[in-house]
Amino acid sequence: MNLILQIAKRILSAIPSLIGVVIVTFLLTRVLPGDTAAYFAGPAATPTAIEEVRKKLGLDKPLGAQFVAYVEALAHGDLGNSLTTGQPVTQDLAARLPASAELTLIGLIASMLISIPLGILAAVKQGSLIDHACRLIATAGVSLPVFFTGLLLVYVFYYLLGWAPAPLGRLDVFYSPPPTVTGFYLIDSLLAGDLETFRATAAQLALPAITLGLFALAPIARITRASMLSVLAADFIRTARASGLSARTVIITYAFRNAMLPVVTTLGMVFSFLLGANVLVEKVFAWPGAGSYAVEALIASDYAPVQGFVLAMAVLYILLNLLIDVAYGFIDPRVRLEG
Repeated sequence: MNLILQIAKRILSAIPSLIGVVIVTFLLTRVLPGDTAAYFAGPAATPTAIEEVRKKLGLDKPLGAQFVAYVEALAHGDLGNSLTTGQPVTQDLAARLPASAELTLIGLIASMLISIPLGILAAVKQGSLIDHACRLIATAGVSLPVFFTGLLLVYVFYYLLGWAPAPLGRLDVFYSPPPTVTGFYLIDSLLAGDLETFRATAAQLALPAITLGLFALAPIARITRASMLSVLAADFIRTARASGLSARTVIITYAFRNAMLPVVTTLGMVFSFLLGANVLVEKVFAWPGAGSYAVEALIASDYAPVQGFVLAMAVLYILLNLLIDVAYGFIDPRVRLEG
């Protein structure tokens, strides 16, 4: 019960942040260059036709009236309609967010499977080749832009070697999407028992997930190494070793558990960074996610999808931070949620 109350307090405390996001996003979309009415009226439209389109879209009203109308619609769960697709923004985001989430989670999991063991080994064997390799990988991961990494992987593994499928979305053109249950093609294809679609989905996911994973690997490995070095120098670790405990028990059970809090915090930050990096990766691999949807809407001066995308990312970020706070209490009982 106490945990539920604390979670409710955290959610309530996040409301001012969401209000700020709504206001700032609304104002920023209005000051961006470009005229929405002129764009959708067409290049041959007359000033009278452009004005009619502007009136139809409600852009002729004062800024305050537009904001009030937007907030009223938002209160009813209406994010507006996309002028580019002709669909409600909520429907477009519901169709595209699973694609972005699947790509981001696979990339994060792949990076964790490599970076956390690498960081632990680098801390345990400080000054060794593994330690130098960890620092080299961390430096390279931070230095290389995700779009460059993605293009390089496409050039090598698709164009030169022919090992990867064409970077044209979530599935090859010869396959049909599995029946939608979760929106994650990997999970839905397994639930449907369609191993061929699962294999095709995994093949399409490989290069974009590796691109995001390389971007995420650097900060996770670096924080894991630094946190482990700090814990391994603590007195209780020396006591555990003096007590005759095996090196594996000391490192995994005692050292890594106490070093997990900074790592978990970094995972949350990296996940939020990946949501931003997704935009570039989705454009490189023609991935039909929420990031590419927002970019296309931004180019067309289509306000509603951009506002809906930013608000959805803000909600995801708040929920992620809430999940991290809850995880703290399970990792270390001394840590408690504070109001």
